[in-house]
Amino acid sequence: MRWLLALICLSFATLSCASTVETIGGKPIEKILVLKSARQLQLINDGKPLKTYRISLGKNPKGAKLIEGDRRTPEGFYWIDWRKTSDRFNLSMHISYPNISDAARARREGVSPGSMIMIHGTPDTEEYPEQWFHTLDWTDGCIGMRNVDMREVWNLVKDGTMVEIRP
Repeated sequence: MRWLLALICLSFATLSCASTVETIGGKPIEKILVLKSARQLQLINDGKPLKTYRISLGKNPKGAKLIEGDRRTPEGFYWIDWRKTSDRFNLSMHISYPNISDAARARREGVSPGSMIMIHGTPDTEEYPEQWFHTLDWTDGCIGMRNVDMREVWNLVKDGTMVEIRP
């Protein structure tokens, strides 16, 4: 009987979460496109950008992520697989890095590919005000955004959304 109650609660939670995702002009977000060279994150529907945001990348932004700690932002196809609030970075959505090809390459080379690549907000304290971060590449390989932009993306993008990261 407990499993039935758990199943009902889980179903309700899933449905209630899905209904809170907003749209832009009635259009849902089908994909997130990150253009590293342009420092842009685009929300895509039907192959067209609906909204574009300025982003920050890893401190070593050129090239795909190769190894844990290289401070590069990955390149390839991923998806948003979970999200959390963060004391350090406001809101954050996890990208499913490493994908199969990233993991296979790392295994061949005998290195760790890294993990915990997120799209997240910025620190905002008296010591480190948010505006310091907006035009810098400052992350360890994540995609950083202004907190106001991150809150908007958080509300527009659901878990399971594809993320394409291009050079």
